[in-house]
Amino acid sequence: MKIPVFLLEGGEVSFLFIALAIVIIIIVAIMAKFVSLWFQAFVSGTPISLFNIIGMSLRKIPPRTIVNARINSYKAGLKLITVADLETHYLAGGHVLDVVAALIAAEKANLPLDWKRATAIDLAGRDILDAVRTSVNPKVIDCPDRSRGSTYITGVARDGVQLHVTARVTVRTAIERLVGGATEQTIIARVGEAIIGAIGAADTHLIVLENPQLISKRALEKGLDAGTAFEILSIDVADVAIGENIGAKLRADKAESDKRIAQAKAEERRTMAVAMEQEQSAEVKRMEAKYIEAKAMIPLAMADAFRAGKLGVMDYFRMENIQADTAMRKDIAGDKCDE
Repeated sequence: MKIPVFLLEGGEVSFLFIALAIVIIIIVAIMAKFVSLWFQAFVSGTPISLFNIIGMSLRKIPPRTIVNARINSYKAGLKLITVADLETHYLAGGHVLDVVAALIAAEKANLPLDWKRATAIDLAGRDILDAVRTSVNPKVIDCPDRSRGSTYITGVARDGVQLHVTARVTVRTAIERLVGGATEQTIIARVGEAIIGAIGAADTHLIVLENPQLISKRALEKGLDAGTAFEILSIDVADVAIGENIGAKLRADKAESDKRIAQAKAEERRTMAVAMEQEQSAEVKRMEAKYIEAKAMIPLAMADAFRAGKLGVMDYFRMENIQADTAMRKDIAGDKCDE
């Protein structure tokens, strides 16, 4: 059975119409997104060409972000910011909506911030919106930074007493120094150094306890915000606590050290005295030995004198009598001393 030719031709035409309708529906669905953005910009008084919106999508730029940023900036009176500026900043890796919001906030607060500086700050990695908010509404920084585990700053007065101090630093962002300026950690480090120096300059810890504002005054006089992205408005001492008496501890340690040194020197002198005593005892023993040796030579000398005829028998007996008499006198003298 053969199918008529006109039926095949009609089926082909129907298929073409269906395919064309599907393509048209897809194109309309795609275009509807761009048309809605174009219409939104048009009714907002900031017309953007439809081809420009389509081109954003082809350049991998989200059209809705650029359109919304353009509408917000135009409505806020920032009419000098063009669509090309917004696209360029997005392609450079910037946060377009944050920059526009920051410019609007700066405009309302009469802060000196233009598009070029705002984009530079954003591309530098700083949170431009937070910076503008901090310029309008100053924030408080804890010193030391509790998130790093520190609970207080420790200083020692001249009297040796240790003081633990916590402070709060009120800062405002300096927009003109935001690019290249130091961060909060630099402020915390400088304030901590100034507090330690102020405590160390006090004659006694009681002066600091009576006048904590001396710490704030001394710290503010140093210009700690130089080269930073902030302006220090005030430094307030939140708490002062007494720690250890480092001076007394050091003096006690020194006294203990001096005592040990003195003991070592005394032991050295005692050892030298004992050694000298032993040397003298040895010398006495040596002299006694010489005496005994010399005494042993007397009989030999007397024998030689007998042989030589220089000593007679009577001389010998006379000498023996003298020795016996001497011994008797010593015995008598000894008995009297005992009585």
